[in-house]
Amino acid sequence: VFLGNGPSGICLSYLLSGYIPYFKRDSLHPHPILQRKLEEAPDVSILDQDLEYLSEGLEGRSHSPVALLFDALQRPDTDFGGTAESVLTWWHETDRAIPHLVLGRNAPGGAWHSIEGSMVTLSKGEWMGLPDLPFKDWLKQKRRGLRNSRATAEDIAQYYQHYVVKKGLQKNFRCGTVVTSVRKVSAESISSHAQEDQQESSGSLWNPSEKSAELFQVDGFVRTMEGDKESFSVYAENVVLATGTYDSPTWLGVKGENLSYVHHQLSALEEAVRSSSIGIMSDPVLVVGAGLTAADAILFAHHCNVPVIHVFRRRVTDPGLIFNQLPKLMYPEYHKVHQMMKEESVACAGPYERYVSFPEHHVLSFSKDKKCILQDKNGYQKVYKISMALVLTGSNPNLSFLPNNGVDLAMDGDQPVNPKRNPIDVDPFTYECTQEKGLYALGPLAGDHFVRFVQGGALAVASSLLKKANKNPP
Repeated sequence: VFLGNGPSGICLSYLLSGYIPYFKRDSLHPHPILQRKLEEAPDVSILDQDLEYLSEGLEGRSHSPVALLFDALQRPDTDFGGTAESVLTWWHETDRAIPHLVLGRNAPGGAWHSIEGSMVTLSKGEWMGLPDLPFKDWLKQKRRGLRNSRATAEDIAQYYQHYVVKKGLQKNFRCGTVVTSVRKVSAESISSHAQEDQQESSGSLWNPSEKSAELFQVDGFVRTMEGDKESFSVYAENVVLATGTYDSPTWLGVKGENLSYVHHQLSALEEAVRSSSIGIMSDPVLVVGAGLTAADAILFAHHCNVPVIHVFRRRVTDPGLIFNQLPKLMYPEYHKVHQMMKEESVACAGPYERYVSFPEHHVLSFSKDKKCILQDKNGYQKVYKISMALVLTGSNPNLSFLPNNGVDLAMDGDQPVNPKRNPIDVDPFTYECTQEKGLYALGPLAGDHFVRFVQGGALAVASSLLKKANKNPP
């Protein structure tokens, strides 16, 4: 059972549905050492090879060796601007499929359905694609091109839904499901439970002759068309956590943050502009944070002539700031925000109207009369009248369905799971949780943040599960 139907879950479903990648004969990889390794066993699928051996020595923008390997096979020299074809060919070997169920709240695509549709992706459009169906080919069918080589969130969400249908994966997906609990149970307890409940046929989800002594019980509910909730329980030998991190926005934890004009999602600003409750003559909107969502909010406000006060804790030149890591040519609009942050600070007025930045400041409190108190690094405080506040400082995964919120699975078992600072501790070549056998974690939960790199995790999990199932390896 997988929890989460975003890109990681879709990619893993494809691999477990019997779609097996092989090295395409006569293809030439620009990385000579990888080419030589691929030629050593051309008849053995990539899933059945030693992923640690194949990925050794690869470098790139991910910390995961398997993520770099799968990305290098699908997009051989994309980081150098190359457009070399994938060196993989896909065979549909139905006898190697592993039965699985993909549970998700939204339609396939996960959080991509919650993002404002007109937002442009950070990654190049073609990097959002999944195996064996290039994103740009799909866009061509829609008779559209990529803007700045990037795609809108709406395009991405539609592409993921199309992918699931095109590859025949829908039978494995259950949308509108919410998982409330995942726990280990002994096989005996389920067996006696099944005997009491004689309606269970022998071909039920659980087979008492199974050799594993423990299974995972996954409980939750499905929202029906009528809006009712129907509860369910399924038993699985392996569970894959692929729920992403879009669930709960981070709070600052300051006084007044729960007031009605303080929001934690960008959509609140779009809604306020749409309903004309804020506009060119309003008090400024306070934007807190220095990541890409905060930048999207500033661009949106700037476009609508809404005045902005921008507060963030770091220096503008801090190398950890995302803007100092993005190539200027590929991301002109984010570069523009960075320029505004530099040139239009509270310390010196610059050329940009209706925007002022407060580097190395933080919010102390919000009051009922829409005033906020800001404090700088020297402890000086200032009060500002605002129309609304957007706290956009990241989000945390909701793992309330796991014992102890999944804290025991993290790298640091004393701190909550955090995709950037404290991901789930997994084996780098199988993505199985170090602390809990049979439980796997994918995507941001395991520290992989970009769609092009979450797919390597799916390759690692599929390879591990096929070895466990021992389905006709070479």
